Amino acid sequence: MTNQDKIVEVHSLYDTILILDFGSQYSHLITRRIREFGVYCEILPCTQKISDLHFHPKGIILSGSPYSVYEQDAPRVDPAVFKLDVPILGICYGLQEIAFHHNGSIAPCDHSEYGHAWLSILKHQDHPLVDKLFENLGDLQVWMSHRDQIDKLPAGFRVVGKTLTSQYAAIAHEEKQIFGVQFHPEVTHTPLGKEILRNFVIGICQAQANWTMESFIDKEIARIRQIVGPNGQVIGAVSGGVDSTVAAKLMKEAIGNRFHAILVDNGVMRLNECETVKKQLGDHLGINLRVLQASALFLNRLKDITDPEKKRKIIGNTFIEVFEAEATKIDQETKEGNHGEIQYLLQGTLYPDVIESVSFKGPSATIKTHHNVGGLLENMKLKLIEPLRELFKDEVRELAKILGLDEELIWRHPFPGPGIAIRILGEVTHEQVAIARAADHIYIEEIKKAGLYRKIAQAYAALLPVKAVGVMGDRRTYEQVIALRAVETTDFMTADWYPFPYDILKRISNRIINEIKGVNRVVYDISSKPPATIEWE
Repeated sequence: MTNQDKIVEVHSLYDTILILDFGSQYSHLITRRIREFGVYCEILPCTQKISDLHFHPKGIILSGSPYSVYEQDAPRVDPAVFKLDVPILGICYGLQEIAFHHNGSIAPCDHSEYGHAWLSILKHQDHPLVDKLFENLGDLQVWMSHRDQIDKLPAGFRVVGKTLTSQYAAIAHEEKQIFGVQFHPEVTHTPLGKEILRNFVIGICQAQANWTMESFIDKEIARIRQIVGPNGQVIGAVSGGVDSTVAAKLMKEAIGNRFHAILVDNGVMRLNECETVKKQLGDHLGINLRVLQASALFLNRLKDITDPEKKRKIIGNTFIEVFEAEATKIDQETKEGNHGEIQYLLQGTLYPDVIESVSFKGPSATIKTHHNVGGLLENMKLKLIEPLRELFKDEVRELAKILGLDEELIWRHPFPGPGIAIRILGEVTHEQVAIARAADHIYIEEIKKAGLYRKIAQAYAALLPVKAVGVMGDRRTYEQVIALRAVETTDFMTADWYPFPYDILKRISNRIINEIKGVNRVVYDISSKPPATIEWE
């Protein structure tokens, strides 16, 4: 089944709010807020042609952007958006795009407006449609982040909100369901922003709030059975993380032992990873699991490779080769039992993976390629089946609880598909893997001992490609540096570094330096996302 087939299927089951992204760092937050209402929504690039859509959205939201609408190369929305006859909400740049399209005027502000502002709401008794976005709301605090604003209101629009510095902070069309706000309702700095979005999604768009994980399970299992058929076979990549485990559990519930889970020991996994995964998936969950030893193959192909994108591509491509080779073996086995052939490859791809791996032609650029999104072979024989492709991490964890997975597995920190290979900055060798693996094990062990594991969304140790001078046992040393990373986040699209107590950092540092040969210095990463990513590579 193609990704497009999956998208069509999803939209046939749930009302969808479409977010057209102009490159705003907050676009994913719009998605999260709407899904919190129980309404399905997804992001597509602002360059999306409406004629190419395979569904009819209940409403459209135009995001913010780092661009100015009057610039020659500014991203433009397809004019057909305004002919769909569905409600439209423009946020920041989206507001300006609406005004620009309707022959309004946009000009630079006298000074950039960034931070809190007080929005005064204007009521219009003669045009009740205009007031729907702020229904049951009075004056409120909002969060501004812009350097342009409407200079001339387009014909047919009314002002519904003002601030001290922006007389067109919120507008609405007199007859059509088109609304715009200069501020950002999706951020927590706008305390009543969720109510504004709820008014648009539930009140104006009339979207059904039927996006729940309970309904998702039943519909996804039914969909899988329909795709695979009564005799079809599926192989799946598993890693022991919550994403691939939930995907594997859904597949087992749908087709039983016709699902063949494959764990590839690629030589860059965590300490005792294979044994742990085999026990959890095979013994506890009863999933049909095979463990393949391929560490030499992966490490040989990574020899002399230092570029992170090349690492991801190599690992992604090698994974698929290993899967396809094993699929051929399973095919021979299943044919002897008169079963269908292997046609599908299961992956635990999540929505943030999809978002970060897409390079919009207009304002956005690829942050990094995820091995299970952008690192696949173009001539891959197997068809992908990705049951979690529309979900965020917190939605997957909710799904895991409903499916009855162990708490320890549910809250296990994410581990990237390329594994320790992208936590070793520089060439990946057996020796470097051993150092990074040992440091990571100590780090996580101490976090758990301190009772902080559940408070941290993701933590790991990275091995840096630098050496530093040190003194150990009255002797000069010249050894490598370990960087510790720990973040707080709910959706993994934005993240803040975790404020460890100093005594815990001190204990972790002492253990790593004393117990791991080849390391004499430990540093702690205090970068947030953005501008940094969670992984170093």
